[in-house]
Amino acid sequence: MEFNLDNIDLAILEKMQANARISNADLARELSMAPSAILERVKKLEQKDVIRRYTTAINPAAIQQKLLAFIFLRSSEGFTCCSDTAAQLAAIPEVQEVHHIAGEDCYLVKVRTTDASSLMSLMRSKMQKIPNIASTKTTIVLETVKEQPDLVIPKT
Repeated sequence: MEFNLDNIDLAILEKMQANARISNADLARELSMAPSAILERVKKLEQKDVIRRYTTAINPAAIQQKLLAFIFLRSSEGFTCCSDTAAQLAAIPEVQEVHHIAGEDCYLVKVRTTDASSLMSLMRSKMQKIPNIASTKTTIVLETVKEQPDLVIPKT
């Protein structure tokens, strides 16, 4: 999909990624544009699915989500991993990310839970019930050095 973003679009994205709560008036002032022009551009970026949603970054420890794990899953379908399997994984609330990957495994899944016991419960009560999962390999994170959801906005 081609997005055709110009320098103004990229500047808007950079400012909004740094502060999603920036007002239209402040954004217009910082970019030396009319608020109506900024509003129109932001709406177009939303319509094109460039801006997907606005979120709040919450410290996982504040809500007792202290355990971060990555689970490599192998599907019984082999290389032709089933999108139904991915959809079932994505429907699990504790699953933050599902990636279809190359290599021996089919999926890499990022999961947050309160502790090892809740991770085990999640795997037994939810993941084990997904029919096409043949095997799992779990890596528990001991320390996060960097977790960066922001994208690098290109400079033109």
